[in-house]
Amino acid sequence: MHPLSFCASPCHLVSGSYTTTTTITAPPSGSLQNGGEKVEKMFLYSEEDIRPELKDDIRDPNYEDEEGPMPKLEYVWRNIILMGLLHVGALYGIALVPSCKFYTWLWGYFCFFVSILGVTAGAHRLWSHRTYKARLPLKVFLIISNTMAFQNDVYEWARDHRVHHKFSDTHADPHNSRRGFFFCHVGWLLVRKNPAVKEKGSLLDMSDLKAEKLVMFQRSLGQKQPSPVTVDNTPGLCECSVQELCMLSPHRYYTHAVLLLCFILPTLIPWYFWGETFLHSLFVATFLRYAFVLNITWLVNSAAHMYGYRPYDKNIKPRESLLVSVGSMGEGFHNYHHSFPYDYSASEYRWHINFTTFFIDCMAALGLAYDRKKASKAAILAKVKRSGDGSYKSD
Repeated sequence: MHPLSFCASPCHLVSGSYTTTTTITAPPSGSLQNGGEKVEKMFLYSEEDIRPELKDDIRDPNYEDEEGPMPKLEYVWRNIILMGLLHVGALYGIALVPSCKFYTWLWGYFCFFVSILGVTAGAHRLWSHRTYKARLPLKVFLIISNTMAFQNDVYEWARDHRVHHKFSDTHADPHNSRRGFFFCHVGWLLVRKNPAVKEKGSLLDMSDLKAEKLVMFQRSLGQKQPSPVTVDNTPGLCECSVQELCMLSPHRYYTHAVLLLCFILPTLIPWYFWGETFLHSLFVATFLRYAFVLNITWLVNSAAHMYGYRPYDKNIKPRESLLVSVGSMGEGFHNYHHSFPYDYSASEYRWHINFTTFFIDCMAALGLAYDRKKASKAAILAKVKRSGDGSYKSD
């Protein structure tokens, strides 16, 4: 990584609370020519100084897959069956959409909206990358939203995501896009993890999340007490894939929270409050909505790693995908995000096709989010000049 410098913009007093935006810059050695102007040299800091609690989401350029045959695939038939049933139910839900009540349609979208924020603003930008900080009320909302999204607890989601960034598109990447669209979209959830994923995941420093009481409380709901989960004698490393339904014991109350927030309440509310039929409530507001949340999230791993331009770094697989950004509320600017994972906007353009950034900024205006980190224009232009594919368009 290029040396970084940072400057914090003046604090803004909003409703009695201070919010700050940290700008991170990376001037190239010497100077960068842009319209005949040289980038001003600034006092240099390393990225570890910007995010002292996190450095394990930075790509390791020296890592290479070991030579030899791939391990034999071990199918998780429980996942295959349940995922198949879910998508059959979602297809039936599509057929029911024209005949469902308007409020049911709105309710389904509201649940989708809340679930996505639990992934994008919560598990991804807040807890996986530490791109901003949140106060307790916002953290509580995001933990609840993340549970409704049912993509496993925040700790496991963040651990797998950091492995994905550090060893992107290698065998140590849980959803390695080099194995094809189907695998990186959903197939990785239907088989046991590659041993390299388990090995590298066990080596990550997750101390920042272990210090997060809410994150560990959510995780404790999904663990047997008092002994931690162990796989291959690796403490804390869960063998199961994300969304491995019904694999939890009766002592794992995360199952109960998921059933309530992801399935029971979304089904009962339309049925009870405005007289929707139970079938419409179940198949439209629950199965179709949940399947849509999953597939939108998965498109970031698949489509955004295969189709689009690479204006910031042509040497990595992630691409810029406007269509994925529309559905995922701003997660499709993926070449940028892998180039600058510490940027809270996950995009150079903040609110452009990026509702998650708008949401975080609104929370900052309310005093609930602060210390939002943003890559500076100098850092972006330096990266474009050094490794872009030539498709970058300046303002």
